[in-house]
Amino acid sequence: MKLSSVLRWGAPVLAVGLLAAAGAYAQEAAAPAADAAAAAAPAAPTPNKGDTTWMLVSTVLVLLMTVPGLALFYGGLVRTKNMLSVLMQVMAIACLVMIIWAVYGYSLAFSDGGGLNSFVGGFSKAFLAGVTTSTTVESFSRGVVIPELVFVCFQMTFAAITPALIVGAFAERIKFSALLLFTVLWVTFIYFPMAHMVWWWPGPEFASTNPAEATVAGAGLIWSFGAIDFAGGTVVHINAGITALVGALVLGKRVGYGKDLMAPHSLTMTLIGAGLLWVGWFGFNAGSNLESNGYAALAMINTFLATAAAALAWMFVEWMAKGHPSMLGLASGAIAGLVAVTPAAGFAGPMGSIVLGIIAGVICFVACTSIKNALGYDDSLDVFGVHCVGGVIGAILTGVLVNPDLGGAGVVDYTLDNGAGTAGAYSLATQVIAQCKGVLVTLVWSGVGSFILYKIVDVIVGLRVTEEKEREGLDITEHGERAYNM
Repeated sequence: MKLSSVLRWGAPVLAVGLLAAAGAYAQEAAAPAADAAAAAAPAAPTPNKGDTTWMLVSTVLVLLMTVPGLALFYGGLVRTKNMLSVLMQVMAIACLVMIIWAVYGYSLAFSDGGGLNSFVGGFSKAFLAGVTTSTTVESFSRGVVIPELVFVCFQMTFAAITPALIVGAFAERIKFSALLLFTVLWVTFIYFPMAHMVWWWPGPEFASTNPAEATVAGAGLIWSFGAIDFAGGTVVHINAGITALVGALVLGKRVGYGKDLMAPHSLTMTLIGAGLLWVGWFGFNAGSNLESNGYAALAMINTFLATAAAALAWMFVEWMAKGHPSMLGLASGAIAGLVAVTPAAGFAGPMGSIVLGIIAGVICFVACTSIKNALGYDDSLDVFGVHCVGGVIGAILTGVLVNPDLGGAGVVDYTLDNGAGTAGAYSLATQVIAQCKGVLVTLVWSGVGSFILYKIVDVIVGLRVTEEKEREGLDITEHGERAYNM
């Protein structure tokens, strides 16, 4: 072969070979640098199976609170002719709100709301857009996450039980159609914004790497006050309790109230319901920690102790006032203790929770007897006296009992310990003022807003059944069934 031919064909082949060799060498040289960069970048946190399991169990426990817990507790307190109607109302509300939550409720409560972020979220997660089996949400510890679908379900059970609590205030006299319409409006304009105002914030990762001002600016209104609410004293109990009082006043008293005997028809069922509520409340309170650790254990023991203390306090004060202790009083005291400890569950120390329970048991007893009788309103099942009054007590005293000097857990400051977060400086006045501001916003937002919604529903479908239907009982007149065949 001629030299010219060799040069003509060999040169390109040689060039390609040299380029390939250079590329391989460059790749080998770059590999250590890439490996070093990958090693330096922290891996994205992944859910722990123990935390995930605990949150799945907690979610089911909160559902147990609603159906059958709350349904049986309320059902036993009404007259026989209205037992089934209360069961129907509680379960229908729960089912309705679950669907609304998936469609737009979760998004309004737990997404960025742009210009309205202090008050409500947006629609970026409507229809659970972007929520998959691989997406996660942060807990309250930096680097700890749980599957977002678990968080959606857990918060869904909170949204479901809250409007169901309101039912007790106007039991035995509201139209079923009015209740359903009111529920849709109430969760949309009252509950979802309240949940956002109290619980929405940028998260521990953001807080640990950004100025405190940026964290506050990105949070809901009540969170930005510095108010703390571990499991929903404002969002659930004060919110539902003040709405209940407004509803009782707008609908008016039951036919025969103050004249006819309106005693509970089955305190046995009421006690069963109270027991189920107490069991489910461990998911409600300890589950609100969003992970399985010492704070969840603190919330659990506080849920035991505050409840027991409040039940005994109500029982003994009733014994002194009326000359006998009642089972209804014991059960009502237990619920008052559960309500009061809800915002404090992961913040107060065990001894502080006992004190909180005693205070709640005594004050709620007075609210449900002396104050209610003096004002003359017909809150059928004492939703205001237990949930609103107990919620206010718990919310304000949380600001006291969180004090580490009183055995409390302190308020976590995520700017400390390189973002790990530990209890920061505590000021009694500052924290109690923040708690009071949160309570005030809740009372005004829910009280005024609920009044407007009741009036809208009354214009559209009418709130109350006729006197004839009320006398016959809602089981037959509204649902065509009876709870008992006699």
